[in-house]
Amino acid sequence: MYPDQDFDPKAALPANATALTQDLELDTVFDAMAAGDPVLLEAAKRAVPFSLDDPALIRYRQQILTDCCDQPNTVRHVYNIAVAAVEGERKIWGWLRKTPDSALHRGLEMMRLFVPLLRQLRKISETQGPRFRSPGFATLWAMLSKELSGEYLQHVEDHLQRLTFPEGVVISASLGPGNRGLHYVLREPPPVRTWWERVRDWKDSWGQRAPETYIYEVAERDEAGHQALRDLWNQGISRVAGALGRSADHVLSFFVMLRWELAFYVGCMNLRERLGSLGHRTCIPEPLELERSNFDARGLCDIALALKLGTETVANDVAADGKSLIMITGANRGGKSTLLRAFGQAQLMMQCGLFVTATSFRANVCRGVFTHYKREEDPTMRSGKLDEELKRMSSIVDLLERRSLVLCNESFGSTNEREGSEIARQIVRALLEQGVKVFFVTHLFDLAHGFYSRELSEALFLRAERLSDGRRTFRVMPGEPLPTSYGPDLYRKLFDVTGSEEKGPEEQQRQDPTSGTPGPIREVRKESERAV
Repeated sequence: MYPDQDFDPKAALPANATALTQDLELDTVFDAMAAGDPVLLEAAKRAVPFSLDDPALIRYRQQILTDCCDQPNTVRHVYNIAVAAVEGERKIWGWLRKTPDSALHRGLEMMRLFVPLLRQLRKISETQGPRFRSPGFATLWAMLSKELSGEYLQHVEDHLQRLTFPEGVVISASLGPGNRGLHYVLREPPPVRTWWERVRDWKDSWGQRAPETYIYEVAERDEAGHQALRDLWNQGISRVAGALGRSADHVLSFFVMLRWELAFYVGCMNLRERLGSLGHRTCIPEPLELERSNFDARGLCDIALALKLGTETVANDVAADGKSLIMITGANRGGKSTLLRAFGQAQLMMQCGLFVTATSFRANVCRGVFTHYKREEDPTMRSGKLDEELKRMSSIVDLLERRSLVLCNESFGSTNEREGSEIARQIVRALLEQGVKVFFVTHLFDLAHGFYSRELSEALFLRAERLSDGRRTFRVMPGEPLPTSYGPDLYRKLFDVTGSEEKGPEEQQRQDPTSGTPGPIREVRKESERAV
């Protein structure tokens, strides 16, 4: 994830992470990345909201992602090895009893689990490593080849076998005050003598006095004696058990971090495969320097909408190089909010090192992506909708830096046209003056036309396309803001009166079962027509 540091899965999320997830519908993206794996889900939730603002670091991740897409089976194999190590360690007992004996047992079992898995990683680095091209994987394979040589792993296995103490333990100690034992040291056991060596020693000592030895045998039912021997055992192996435990924990931390680091890329592969099955193309975006104002997309789609519908969605092209303000207007339900959501998703995905659902995408990096979308009325009635919008915008401003990106969807539309336009106009002007890029979807004609009439060179105005018969293509094209959002189109669709204006009164009455009989339904329809 980083060339010079580890990925921190416990790092606090950005303050705007919850709003980003809600407004850009990132939960749908996270679920597709996870594919039912809770570790992949958590990695996606942690990695995506953290926007990188260094194009070099973004390209570093993109190179790794390209390797993953080229060698998916190998990457998944390495990830599964890391998962097996972490999951296997959880099944090993010994962490409840804090004694040297239990620590030694736990350390031995952990290392017996880890060593075969380390051998597998070593083999993968030798056989599959040359196929990878990214600096990130090159560093991983080089580290495995250097530190996990065959001789080293064999040496580890030999030590593990000796630590089972098949011939018992040899412990030295000295006597202290009150004949208490001090300075317990575990000694290397003498080599096991062969039969011939024992016969030779017996022959050499023939006729000589046997050396004095002191032997104390504990009776089988002497529980106190056995406990005393267990205490001596623990005293002797405490340092060895501690060293083995630290070594095992060090190897475990390697597998844990390897699992987290690869989880993000495995999630990226899951998402790419899911989108490919739906017919959507993806591309590696081109991140540009922070101080440039660029945004150019071809075939850009809303990834959350595509995943929800389970099919291809309408793509849009947007050329906005040199533009700091993109204002989107047009017909209701014409695709404005969908395109805005696609903008935010693409920017976030690019800045975390992911691909983008487009045929091509190029944009400058930003210091954070922020959203200001309309919300439902406060159910507690403690504040009105306009109060809530202003407070939320104030909290966003506190987090903004120069070259941040703010996505506004129908902001300040909760009040009347004149007041909402004036509030939004002043806020947008202040943001632009501070070097903040703004993408704004609005129905406020006074706001949109006011900026359009100023003929700002850094502004781009887009309009949702509507055909002459009222149909929406869900494509957004450059266009001047219009004073209408074509609300009557929705009225005719919802009330099923399409084409009634071309029919005569008699034909309308024959096709309208409510027109001949007075009643509440007929009166509601008349009032609706007057309102429209």
